[in-house]
Amino acid sequence: MKSAVVKVATVFVGAAVLAGCGLSTREHRGYVMDETLTTAVAVGTDNKASVEKTLGLPTFTGTFDQNDWYYVARETRAFAFRNPKTIDQTVLHIRFDGAGNVASVEQTDEALIAAIKPSKDQTPTLGRSKSFFEELFGNIGTIRQPGLPGSQ
Repeated sequence: MKSAVVKVATVFVGAAVLAGCGLSTREHRGYVMDETLTTAVAVGTDNKASVEKTLGLPTFTGTFDQNDWYYVARETRAFAFRNPKTIDQTVLHIRFDGAGNVASVEQTDEALIAAIKPSKDQTPTLGRSKSFFEELFGNIGTIRQPGLPGSQ
């Protein structure tokens, strides 16, 4: 009887441990795209107010031109403590003319994602490069106390 209980308990503990291994999470980040609403934006007939009423405020606007609106939707998946990876991404880019009317509507996917790897090189600074011990013992004798010769 005891061995059967121990076996059942071992199976349940093993199943609980293995269930914790599946720490893969899937998240949706950004704008929630609705095909009927995104296709309702028409070039030449809609303006900023009607687009804002239909789609809401953009995820972000253009850095140099406020007439570029971007709606970004992204699906990511992360396993345990690793960085999330993009599974699916949709970017809706709406460009307005000077009068505020829709000039163009473009929709792209994750093919335009660029992986940028920062350089690990260090920029040299001007001045003297000191070693650890020079930094540690460099100030010995340079601090003057009042009343000692050489101090004012």
